[in-house]
Amino acid sequence: QVQLVESGGGLVQAGGSLRLSCAASGRTFSIYAMGWFRQAPGKEREIVAVISQNGINTYYADSMKGRFTISRDNAKNTVYLQMNSLKPEDTGVYLCAADVSSYGAWYLPRRISEYTYWGQGTQVTVSS
Repeated sequence: QVQLVESGGGLVQAGGSLRLSCAASGRTFSIYAMGWFRQAPGKEREIVAVISQNGINTYYADSMKGRFTISRDNAKNTVYLQMNSLKPEDTGVYLCAADVSSYGAWYLPRRISEYTYWGQGTQVTVSS
C-alpha cells in the first residue's frame, strides 16, 4: 500500500503563486510516475501534470504549460507542483496520484485509470 498526503493549497489572488507538495509513504519503492490532477466543482477530474519515475520526463496539460512546474525528490518521496500566474479557473481540489505499473522510469501515464493510489486532495482557490 502507498499513502499520499497533499499540502500547500490555499486562497490566493489571481496572478499569485502556490507550491503544492505530495508526500508518499508505505511501499514507496513500488512507485513509478506521479501525477497531479484537478477536480473543479461540477466538472470531471482532469490531468494537470505528470512526472516520470526518474524525474526527467514531464507532461503538462495545455492550459498549464508555462505556468506550472512539476518536480520530485525521490529521496524524500515527495512530488511538487509549483503554480504561477494563477487564474480563477485554476480553482479546484488538487490531487496527487501514484502509478505502480512497471512500464519503466521514463513512462508518463496520462489516463486516470493508470493510477492506483490517490491522495485526499488539497483545495486551491484563486480569487479574481
